[in-house]
Formats: sequence, structure tokens, C-alpha cells
Amino acid sequence: MYDAILFPTDGSDAAETALDTAIAAAGAHDATLHVLYVADTNQPSLSNVQGRVTDVLEGEGRDIVEEAGARARNAGVETVEEVIQGGPSRTICDYVDDRGVDLVVMGTRGSRDIERIILGSVTERVVRNADAPVLVVPPESDREYPPEAILVGTDGSEGSEAAVDEGLGIAEATGGTLHLVSVLESNVLGIDIGSSQISEARERREEEVFAPARERAEDRGVAVETAVEEGDVVDRLDEYVDAHGIDLVVVGTHGRTGLDKRILGSVTENLMRSVSVPVLSVRASEE
Repeated sequence: MYDAILFPTDGSDAAETALDTAIAAAGAHDATLHVLYVADTNQPSLSNVQGRVTDVLEGEGRDIVEEAGARARNAGVETVEEVIQGGPSRTICDYVDDRGVDLVVMGTRGSRDIERIILGSVTERVVRNADAPVLVVPPESDREYPPEAILVGTDGSEGSEAAVDEGLGIAEATGGTLHLVSVLESNVLGIDIGSSQISEARERREEEVFAPARERAEDRGVAVETAVEEGDVVDRLDEYVDAHGIDLVVVGTHGRTGLDKRILGSVTENLMRSVSVPVLSVRASEE
């Protein structure tokens, strides 16, 4: 499923929580874990130490990646440790492209931190731009990897189809149950809640979204549960997570220049702010 997993770290508490997930994911998929520290060239980092100019950030970065790499190796995970100068989000995205990374694992700040409101600019930009799925781990998460219950929010769009494929792959590789949930939004669809249109919309979701996915899941030996909810997408998915003991949420987005009507900030980022479990964002192919 995954061969190369990237864990960008700044040594913060948020990153430490995400490291546990990154190590567990690498172990579960027999993947190489790339531990990356970006010495931010946008910040002053040079100081004179005993007559020698030393890049303080690079020095701190080496200590951070060495400690993280040691933890991964102690868990039996093959690691690559890198300290690179540059702008953090651009460097991370370039690293994904250059090293063939197929999963990025990152942390977020605490729910009461102002950074949590925007997810931290680095995580936000990587989610929007990386050419690989990005798994965002909240600091309060107590879920372990591999996940036993995987929720995929789907509406049949290209982005959600990519999320279904990713969720199926994870469930097949780890033996988890796939929960496919589609939310009907009356304000978006122009549906009068309680009218016959709801029944018709439910039937369409079953025929056009669930049936094809269920068939693919059966072919791959993956257990599937489906549900159609009504209301606000984020609220309903958040409630489903709590009610069904979900360990991982998978959501899809379109490409950098083709964000769908859901706009990344409306669903993906709001889910990352609200749910207490890891959220995996998957971009639809731009081909």
C-alpha cells in the first residue's frame, strides 16, 4: 500500500504525537520512514560560536531527526534522516516528488491554540499542494495504527472517489472495516427535508455511490458498512466518528487549481479542526 512515508518534524509536541502514528504506519505497511527537518530559511538561524558561523537550526534539526529516527529503528522500521534548508511547505512538497513518497504524516497544534484555527500554515499548504495523501494527526488523538474502522465521506465526486480507493486500499492492507458515509445537504441540493426528494436522493446515492464501491470492496475481501446522513457534512461525519468508534477518516479533494464546490477549507480542514482522530486527505488525479 505504502512504500515510502514522509514524517516532517519540528520537534514540537504536536509532531511527537504524529511520530507514533508515522512509525506504526511504516511498520504496518513495511515502508521506509523518511524523517525530515526543514531549516526554515525565512528565519534568522546563523550565530557566531567561538569564531565559527554555525547554523543553529540545522544543528537542532539534526538532533531532532536523529532522535526520531532512533525511535523508528527501535521499532524495527527502516529510516532515512534528512535536514534540508528551505521554505518548509515547498521543501516538503518537493521532497515528496523527488523521493517518491506515497504518504505524508503530519501533526497539528492543540485545539485551544490559535494555530489550530488555520492548522498551522505549513500543514495547510502541504495538504493543499502535496502530490501524495496527507495524514494529519491531532495532538489529542488516542487512535492506533492500523485502523480497525475507516470512515470515508463520499458523494460520488472525483475527490471522494479517490478517497474511496485510498480507504479500500488501507482496509484491504490492514483488515479494517470500511464505513462509507454520504451526507445530504438540503441547502446545497435544494431539497426540502422530509419531502419525497430525500428518498429519491438516498436511492441515487445507493445506486450511484454505494453499490459500485461495495462491489469493489467485496472483490477485495473488505467488509463495508454504509450510511446516508442528512445535514451539515462536517457535523454529521464528526458525530458518526464518535458513534461508531472510527479510527481514521479519509476525505477527498480536487487538485490545486480545481477545488470542488466543497472547497478544501469547508470540509477537509474543518474536519481536521473538529475530529479527534487522524484525517487522511486524498487529492483526485489531475490527469
